[in-house]
Amino acid sequence: QVQLVESGGGSVQAGGSLRLSCAASGNTESINYMGWFRQAPGRAREGVAAIYRGGGRTNYADSVKGRFTISQDKAKNTVYLQMSSLHPEDAAMYCGAAGLVSLGGTLFPERYTHWGQGTQVTVSS
Repeated sequence: QVQLVESGGGSVQAGGSLRLSCAASGNTESINYMGWFRQAPGRAREGVAAIYRGGGRTNYADSVKGRFTISQDKAKNTVYLQMSSLHPEDAAMYCGAAGLVSLGGTLFPERYTHWGQGTQVTVSS
């Protein structure tokens, strides 16, 4: 089993920045990707960014590319999401996820098997 705990959410004004963290514990050798997903009220969960634990390759949603950066510290079993130039549309509950994921499916939530409880991000205009 893998356990995930997120932190770093908060409230910022449009144009501001936040850094989210997701710490993994347990059998982390059983996963190859970790990702960030978000869900706003009345909307479906969507993939934001994903990172390959073995080599650090990344995938991003078009809506955040150039503004968000995903990274990892493997020694700490922690993945980060640096968010800059935040828009009101970015406001959501952000959840970390982990799993054995194939190429092409890294931003699809149904491909992941382990989930954190999430951290709230609010962006005011």
